[in-house]
Amino acid sequence: MINSQDIKNGVCIRMDGRLYFVIEFLHVKPGKGNTIMRVKFKDVVDGRVLERRFNIGEKLEDVRVERRPYQFLYKEGEDYIFMNNETYEQVPIAHDLITGVDYLKEGFVVDVVSDASTDTILFAELPAKVELAIAYTEPGLRGDTATNTLKPAKLETGAEIRVPLFINEGEVVRVDTRDGSYCERVK
Repeated sequence: MINSQDIKNGVCIRMDGRLYFVIEFLHVKPGKGNTIMRVKFKDVVDGRVLERRFNIGEKLEDVRVERRPYQFLYKEGEDYIFMNNETYEQVPIAHDLITGVDYLKEGFVVDVVSDASTDTILFAELPAKVELAIAYTEPGLRGDTATNTLKPAKLETGAEIRVPLFINEGEVVRVDTRDGSYCERVK
């Protein structure tokens, strides 16, 4: 159990039978009355954001979570097979539990978050930015760097993103896995 005033960003709480991560918290001292905690939670399963208020001293059930690096090996049906980098144990993880799965390539290392008490995997998270090669895009022309126009490009993982006109097939680009946006060309 954890007191409401001990809540910090990243803490995992079990409420109403569901798991939530704290993404934002604020101590509020109104002119009259007791101090309260205004907390924003993110649902571990479906990603919904929930806002709640707690009185100071209220008890909440905290969940101990562990983050471990796992390496992506291969895809088998609907599951993705990962290897624990510490124990070399292979674990299947469902498609919907992986954030940024469209940008996942064999050999990538992801953070797997699991409930320490039950050893159930909550979700797997790719790094914020990954480097991928362009598999196909229309060829760029000389002088196309002056405008801010974007064109579609297919990555080596099969995902489609929008890139500037000067990017050509075979080049490596850095992609933001949270929203699928082009960041920069990698030299």
